[in-house]
Amino acid sequence: MSRREEARQVLRANDRGGYTVPTDRLYPFQWNWDSAFVAMGFATFDPARAWSEIEWLLRGQWEDGLIPQIVFHAPSDDYFPGPEVWGVGRSPPTSGITQPPVLATAARRVLAAAAHEEGEARMAAIYPRLRDNHRWWAAARDPHGTGLVATLHPWETGMDNSPAWDRALDRVPTATRTDIRRRDTGHVDPAFRPRAIDYQRFIHLVEVFCDTGWDPARMLAASPFRVADVGTNAILLRAEQDLLDLAIRFGTPEEAAEIAGRIARMEAALERLWDGRLSHYLARDLIAGEPIPLRGSAGFLPLFAGQARHAAELAERLEEWGRSVRALVPSTDPGHPLFEPLRYWRGPVWAVVNWMIAEGLRRCGQEAMADRVAGDTRGLIAAEGFSEYFDPLTGQGIGGGTFSWTAAIWLLLEGEEA
Repeated sequence: MSRREEARQVLRANDRGGYTVPTDRLYPFQWNWDSAFVAMGFATFDPARAWSEIEWLLRGQWEDGLIPQIVFHAPSDDYFPGPEVWGVGRSPPTSGITQPPVLATAARRVLAAAAHEEGEARMAAIYPRLRDNHRWWAAARDPHGTGLVATLHPWETGMDNSPAWDRALDRVPTATRTDIRRRDTGHVDPAFRPRAIDYQRFIHLVEVFCDTGWDPARMLAASPFRVADVGTNAILLRAEQDLLDLAIRFGTPEEAAEIAGRIARMEAALERLWDGRLSHYLARDLIAGEPIPLRGSAGFLPLFAGQARHAAELAERLEEWGRSVRALVPSTDPGHPLFEPLRYWRGPVWAVVNWMIAEGLRRCGQEAMADRVAGDTRGLIAAEGFSEYFDPLTGQGIGGGTFSWTAAIWLLLEGEEA
């Protein structure tokens, strides 16, 4: 069986009747940004199923526009924290926080693969939900119109235990009311996962937000963790650009003007995250009021949004990192003391981030490095299969196996290579 067919089989095997789980048991629900990538993967061979993926995710959208991090469509004891910990009181149950907003980018790509009457109709139905989600980001996470949105929990960044969050997380107490009963370390070697103290702080934050009644303004004020994550902001800027294209086709001139205004503010604000001393885009601690001086893979993602001003410097940074690792792009600078090649977001390579970085490099005129990042990604998957993530030093596949978004990225990269 070809790798292409194996990738399709992974998506089919993780299909739960309209939505896809990231992998069996370890992640038994529907995750926000996972499903965006999965939809793009399905669009390469089954566009109708790709639309279903997005539509099922939107079943969990809140009235104010929030698209949650997790939608708990069906019960499972294989994951902590489940809906009883979140306590949002919704049907279907969901978490109360979000994840990087890839969905408008995914929807636009699915439409390109299904440019016929049915695809147009399904996009027309989805567009207002995407519009409302982007309005939620602006109102709930950037109420003063700075051009940078805040993330209030490391899980919202998608890069849960990145060393970039260590100092900000030190402000978060470890005390919890909830009995922490992790399931992940029963499925995967604990050496690959966040530490116990990280989970204590993660759950403390959930409890803080529960106590606000999940009110966005109160959450923003109460959170002891509040950062402008460069990855989230870059992904949102790219999604706004894709939403603008959709607004021109499916929305109103007023909506297009609104989105264009946000794009202009975000483009300027994202450039303010560039650090000349470290030659990298850095996240900002919004409570301490200072940049977080750690170079990570997220710092390359402004390229994904077309921010080309520092593209050559970032390509040089990747060239430098590539001399220390077998495969690009490690999630943390391999020369940093906090780099851990096996532990989740503290060092390993993630195929989805690599795909966005390669897309960005290509968009910003760095073709050679784009080819290298894409080629390294294909090489890792070809050798190790559809692992959750990969050791950048050895290429070993680690974390969960038969992972949906890794399979989706193989299909996307294969299509681009052809």
